[in-house]
Amino acid sequence: MIKRKEQIMKGIFLGAASVSILAVALICFFLFANGVPAIGKIGVFDFLLGKTWKPSNDIYGILPMILGSIYVTAGAVIIGVSIGVLTAVFMAKFCPKKLYKFLKPAIELLAGIPSVVYGFFGLVVIVPFIRENFGGDGSSMLTASILLGIMILPTIIGISEAAIRAVPDSYYEGGLALGASHERSVFFTTLPAARSGIMAGVILGIGRAIGETMAVIMVAGNQPRIPAGILKGLRTLTANIVIEMGYAAGLHREALIATAVVLFVFILIINILFSILKRRRT
Repeated sequence: MIKRKEQIMKGIFLGAASVSILAVALICFFLFANGVPAIGKIGVFDFLLGKTWKPSNDIYGILPMILGSIYVTAGAVIIGVSIGVLTAVFMAKFCPKKLYKFLKPAIELLAGIPSVVYGFFGLVVIVPFIRENFGGDGSSMLTASILLGIMILPTIIGISEAAIRAVPDSYYEGGLALGASHERSVFFTTLPAARSGIMAGVILGIGRAIGETMAVIMVAGNQPRIPAGILKGLRTLTANIVIEMGYAAGLHREALIATAVVLFVFILIINILFSILKRRRT
């Protein structure tokens, strides 16, 4: 009876895993089947390196959107990783228990806020702040980077904290035994031991940032041109798809699907690089 139950559960788990793999395979098939022919019609170099996006003239160059996605994501990572990792260290090793009871639910609440609410917050608070203190119209690369940096904080903090807590106490105690202070033991023994888990949180944060759409649309300016500065507007790959997919047809629609293919390849490359980096460190 017990063996039969185990076999049934094994079959259920295998079925669930198969469904997940099938879903990913179908998504890949749909994207590449509809997007690759469009790249062939437009031309690989004209599509990837073209600086002009004018669907009305059948000109589809996505280099401005590629650079926009890279710049905004890089800015978000600079902001989010530095704040997120340090917050995780504080929560795992320095935070008083009474404060932790309030801080942990607050960070978890950040993860549950819809992206459109973040976008509204950026539109009402961050955009006017940037406009009044730094110049420009406020809808810019800097605004989008700050907002995305805030949005990826829950992911980075949660995974990094779990990784730090998973490090055996012997690492920390060994540092103390050698005469190191509490802070030095944490930063020079515990933190390096948790770097793989922290990197996983960073990679997931990058994936969240590069794939975010609604919040970026509301604060980035959505201008399909080469980014001219941190206070200038830009358009990302995801924003380009969402803004124009509703009325696109023919080659225009195929070009937007091809844009999704490029975005998918970006995320795939990020995950592959993380896997390679993790193997080298282990």
